[in-house]
Parts: sequence; structure tokens; C-alpha cells
Amino acid sequence: MNQVPVTILTGFLGAGKTTLLNYILTERHGHRIAVIENEFGEINIDSELVLSSDEEIFELTNGCVCCVATARADLLRILEKLLARREKYDHILVETSGLADPTPVAQTFFVNEKVMTQTALDAIVTMVDARHADLTHEAVNQVVIADRIIMNKVDLVDDARLGELEAGVRRLNATAPILRSSHARVDLENILGIGAFHAQRATFSLDDHAHDPSLESESFVFERPFDRSRFEMFLKQLLEERGDDIVRLKGILAMRGEPRRVVLQCVRRLMELRAADAWGAEKRVSKLVFIGRTLDRAALEAGLSGCLAASST
Repeated sequence: MNQVPVTILTGFLGAGKTTLLNYILTERHGHRIAVIENEFGEINIDSELVLSSDEEIFELTNGCVCCVATARADLLRILEKLLARREKYDHILVETSGLADPTPVAQTFFVNEKVMTQTALDAIVTMVDARHADLTHEAVNQVVIADRIIMNKVDLVDDARLGELEAGVRRLNATAPILRSSHARVDLENILGIGAFHAQRATFSLDDHAHDPSLESESFVFERPFDRSRFEMFLKQLLEERGDDIVRLKGILAMRGEPRRVVLQCVRRLMELRAADAWGAEKRVSKLVFIGRTLDRAALEAGLSGCLAASST
């Protein structure tokens, strides 16, 4: 059974999440999307768009499905209902509350066996209000964890302000592409079904950037494959000891004896390793990015190097 890709949409209050969701739920864009909305009352869906409803699940004429969830247990319950109706959609989008740290939502897809088996976290997309952004507190966590960043309301600021804000965002997140938008209009192909980790073969940037004193990223490239058992043991111990400091860890890995890429995702202490597409003729190179606080680059490099296989096959 093919896994359903999941996009988590986050952003601080007023960033434009509701505007984007209204666009997704009302436009005939050709996608069949199930939207799980935390603040359902803010969504403005014309009554004629609703075909039928089954408790919290509303089917729309443009092929979308809209649901409501208020907490993690509620989210799991809604996901189970959606997974029983997989013929209705081909993508799930989960919107988090503007004041929320998206980490617990992301972790939901790593803690339930049924959800892990039938879904795949496609990307975490964060919206930033270009006019009123305040990169502190919750907004920082939302930017740090992102795989895509939408800089919204760019029509309301000048180039100097926009450049300053994007530089601030880049200090917090060195790898996520930044998309500019007005009125939350973006090409959905840039945020849905992007396979954030699969696509990073081409876009995985490991350039050095200045970092916020409390948040930093450390990137590593290894040309020798990893020994999977040693790698998993090292990573589990690292997350157990330093999980509070490692906000996000992601990567594409080459494992000895495995012909396919292995996608690594970690959110705090929760880890997932998932087989992706085959390497084929492409060079087998592992790339990892750690995002967190007080990261010890030398210790991380030594630990990872100790997990490398003796041979390159």
C-alpha cells in the first residue's frame, strides 16, 4: 500500500495560514487534499462547496476533504478515520495553531504504528508574515523546524525590510528554501508532494551561515556508507542524551548493502529511518543536517564517523 504524503503547515498568528487553506479548499487546483484544521471556525467555506459530511469530515466539490482536530489524541483519531477513506484523497495537510510549537504534531507521525505505516511526512511548511514578523519564542521554533518557508505579504514591505527579514530567517534555518508570496498565493507544487528529503539530492544546501547564538545547524557529508546497526545505536543514544537540544535532524543516507537511499527524520527524541528510491548510477553520498542548541560539531563528527562501514559496498 502506497503511503500518503503529509504536509504540516505552521506559522505564527496572522501569517496567512487561514488564507492559504481557504485557497486550497475552494480553488479547483486538481489536487485531492485532506485538510486537518485546528481552528476550524476560522475557515470560510461556502456552503455550496460541501457535498456531504460524515461527523467531522466534510467532502468538497473540488476533491478536497476538510476535518477538525484540537489535540494530539484528536489528531490520531481523525487520521484513523481518514486512512479508512483513502480513496477520497491523495495528500494530507495538517495546519497547526498559530501559537503552537509544531514539534508535537510532527511527532504524531512517528509514534503510532498504523499512521507510520500508511503515511509519510512529506514536508513541514512554515509561513512568515513579512510585515509583522517577530522571530522570537514560538515563531523561532516554527522557522527552525521548517523544510519550506513561505515569506507572505511581501507586497506590504520594501526590499530592505524583506532582505533583513530573510537574513534573519536564514540565520535560524540554513537549508530550507524561502518562497515569496502575496495573499498566500503559492504554486502548490512547491509545497505539496515535494518529497522534501527526496528532493534534497539536488537542493540540499550545506553552505556555512551565521547562526543565532541559541540555535545553530551543523551539516555533514560522508562518502563512505554507514553500518546501519551502528548508526541506529549511536543515534538512539545521542537522542536519549541530547534530545532536548536537537530540535530537528534530517538527512539522506547510504547504508552498506542497501541499494536504496535511506531517509532520516528526527523531531526531538523521535527518529524514523525510511527506505526511499534507488541510488542507481548516482554517487552514494550521505548528507545530514542537525538543527538545535549547543551542538558539539567535533563530537557529532566523531560519533558519525564511528558508524561508517569498513567498505564502500
